Amino acid sequence: MKFRFRDKALGRLYTDPGFRGEFPEEVVRRFRKRMMLICSAADERDSYQLKSLRFEKLKGRRKHQRAMRLNGQWRLIVEFEGSGEEKELIVVAIEDYH
Repeated sequence: MKFRFRDKALGRLYTDPGFRGEFPEEVVRRFRKRMMLICSAADERDSYQLKSLRFEKLKGRRKHQRAMRLNGQWRLIVEFEGSGEEKELIVVAIEDYH
């Protein structure tokens, strides 16, 4: 699946093994694991099939976004842009969703 990062710090978190940003080590480790799953997914349907991700559509003013669980407290927030073969996943943020 094609993806890009809205925030440069998240891009660095993905590419720089020594960078943690302001996140706990467990959250960084799980973020990188989720990104490996995103890289290997053919499209968004693969994400919905992995029940352990708890990939869910958000509500209200954030209804255009989706969340993947990193742990009991933290979520990876994503959006989709485009359609068909041009659909791209945008990694928006890691948020304390507790």
